[in-house]
Amino acid sequence: MLSSTFRVNYQQGFRLVRNLHQKRVTRQLDEIIRVDHAGELGADRIYAGQMAVLGNSSVAPKIQEMWDQEKAHKAKFEELIRKYRVRPTALLPFWNVAGFILGAGSALLGPKGAMACTVAVESVIVDHYNEQLRALMSDPAANRELMDVIHKFRDEEQEHHDTGLEHGAEQAPFYKLMTDVIKVGCKVAIGVAKVV
Repeated sequence: MLSSTFRVNYQQGFRLVRNLHQKRVTRQLDEIIRVDHAGELGADRIYAGQMAVLGNSSVAPKIQEMWDQEKAHKAKFEELIRKYRVRPTALLPFWNVAGFILGAGSALLGPKGAMACTVAVESVIVDHYNEQLRALMSDPAANRELMDVIHKFRDEEQEHHDTGLEHGAEQAPFYKLMTDVIKVGCKVAIGVAKVV
């Protein structure tokens, strides 16, 4: 009697664990969700920093509009983190502070400085999302949900990039130097978030 009860409980427990692990994603999807979650948190904090400095300026409504989209992106990746039980990057506190400092620092150069930051960040993110979409095409049926999310967000990030150019980003002080440094920082952040 006891051994049959144990066997039934053991089998039920094993099925439960197996079903929980089926929600787990492949290493590739795990990495994509972790990196994109960290990136969207960073973007949210960049716009928070920009709004802290430029909240009463003529570009504030446009920055707020882009920030609202980034908040939605972050919320979606937080949902995916929970759904697929992906471990977030251990560096979230650092990205939180670094993003705010980058946003506020670029905004201290004025609206064009903030827009130059947006152009630099979004150019890297658009390329990054395109790389992820190419990788996910290896199994489009299995990856459909994530592909749809990334495709939508990539298009919105491209809009942010274009908005930055329309608002004079290229006229910011030290535009080339600033955007090159920000782009390198974004690429390093992506690489680090993949593993840490």
